[in-house]
Formats: sequence, structure tokens, C-alpha cells
Amino acid sequence: MDQTNPPCSGLRIGDIAPDFSARSTAGDVRLSEFRGRWLVLFSHPADFTPVCTTEFVELAKMAQDFEDRDCALMALSVDSLFSHFAWLRMIRDRFGVEVRFPIIEDPTLVIGRAYGMVAADAYDSGTVRTTFFIDPDGLVRAMTCYPANVGRSTPEMLRLLDALQAADERSALAPANWQPGDPMLQQPNATLDDVYGAKGDSDWFLRTTKEAK
Repeated sequence: MDQTNPPCSGLRIGDIAPDFSARSTAGDVRLSEFRGRWLVLFSHPADFTPVCTTEFVELAKMAQDFEDRDCALMALSVDSLFSHFAWLRMIRDRFGVEVRFPIIEDPTLVIGRAYGMVAADAYDSGTVRTTFFIDPDGLVRAMTCYPANVGRSTPEMLRLLDALQAADERSALAPANWQPGDPMLQQPNATLDDVYGAKGDSDWFLRTTKEAK
């Protein structure tokens, strides 16, 4: 475990995602090996739970959509590797989808603590449903946290990823409810001449880009 972030410190947007290596359903993985592409790292409270099962079914169905955006998926929980295997077999047999992205085991909570997902004195991660959007440079670009009794929205995960990638590509801002193809916002100008010279009261800071993408 990379100790540049102390356990339970929590992470903020712009921090380097702590490196780790762990066993997973896809073999041994190391977070830093995903540098150069986007990564969505998300935790789930436990295998064989109702909400988590629905999440994994939907993510398995949409895995290619993330792959098309050059984004890998990686999940983790405190459950053992063999528990993960049994759960994925059940998901395949019941719902007809195969979960191929890695699910890592974190029985000692060392990864969960490094990412601030669980408290220092926690013995399990029963309330954890956290998602980290990590860019190709290894920076945490966005985070979401849901309670155990509410599942994540996979379309919103894709929308957020699209917005982050589009904002980077165009050096622009994604407005509320932005969807791919919608106009984006320009970075506001910061000179007094621009403020006084704008045609409208808000034109100096609230302007769309010239074309949608």
C-alpha cells in the first residue's frame, strides 16, 4: 500500500489515488497499472445483497459502454475472493450476464481505509457504496457516495464520465443536466474590460461554446 495518504484521511478531488495491489476475480491487479486510461473504482457493502446484485447486473450490461470510453471498471468489498466467485456465478445463472471486470477482496479494510471509505475503527464496510472517477494521470476527478439502501445510477455514472472527458477535451464547463451533444460553457473571462464590454449583464461569464460535441 502506498503510504503517501495516511489511513482514513479521506480523499479530495485532485488527489492522487493511493496505489495498491490485491487479488481479484480477474487475477492480481495493481491500481497504477491502469494509468493512461480512465478508471471507475467503486465499493459495495457485501456480496449476495439485493441492491449490490442489481448494481452489478446493470454494470455488467453496460461494461462495453465504459470500455468504449477507454474507461475500466474495478469493484471492491471486504468479501473473500471465493465469495466473489460464488456471487458472480449466481448472477450469471440468474440474470444471464457475466461480470468480467475485476472485483478485488479487501478483508483487512486496508484499501477502504486508505480511500476514506470506512472509519479507522470500523470492522466491516456494511455502509460503504462509494465511487471514485480516476483520470489517466491517476488523479481523483470525482466521487460519489450512496447509502447502503440506495443503488447507484449507472446512466449517471456514464454521464459524469462523459462530462469529465468532454470538459478536458474542450477546456470547457459542463452545465447542469448536461448530456453528450449539448453545448458546454466557456471558462469566464477575468478582465474588467471584458466585464464592461459585454453586451449583456451575464455575457462576460455565462457563455456557451460555439458548437456542441
